Amino acid sequence: MASGREKAYAYLKDTVLTDPEMQGAFLSEQELADRIGVSRTPIREALLLLAAEDLVELVPKRGARVTPLTGREVRELMELRGVVERYAAQQLVAAERVPLEELRSLLERQRALTGAEDTREFIAVDHRFHASLVSAVGNALLDRHYDSLRSRQVRAGVVAVYNQQGRQEAVLDEHEAILDALAGGDATAVCAAIDHHLESTLKVLLAG
Repeated sequence: MASGREKAYAYLKDTVLTDPEMQGAFLSEQELADRIGVSRTPIREALLLLAAEDLVELVPKRGARVTPLTGREVRELMELRGVVERYAAQQLVAAERVPLEELRSLLERQRALTGAEDTREFIAVDHRFHASLVSAVGNALLDRHYDSLRSRQVRAGVVAVYNQQGRQEAVLDEHEAILDALAGGDATAVCAAIDHHLESTLKVLLAG
């Protein structure tokens, strides 16, 4: 059974930090404690963990503030994702171990989540699409490294969808292009499709 700190940490990271309206906002410990059903102590402990990850900022006498994603951080995130995802794609194509069925299933799941109310779930499945590609390589250290990007990846994805109308449909098209290239066994085309997808997301985020 999860501890109060674990519950608070998971809720903050997966729900509060991914809310576009909360970017830059100060958090109320008591309100969060009431919402999650724990005391304020686990909330403080979770905020300390998130501050260590640079996801929240602890401001003296004011409390915890959700740290907005900066332009530099978004660029670095996309650059790092590109390095990992291109490597994974190249390895899987070379070994002919691309998890096509799993990726197709996730893409179809995304297609059913194009409503505004489905944005967070849409982006959660988006992350699983990319994480499945990385995980199929079978490198546990690589998996952990990529998973450490999850919170920022989900936050960036949600903000991008909110920033640009039609972004969900564009994401589906970009994922389809990645999947088609993988199915064709063309590593160069896969890398180009991954780059296009990440560059498109970056442009939307930087445009604000």
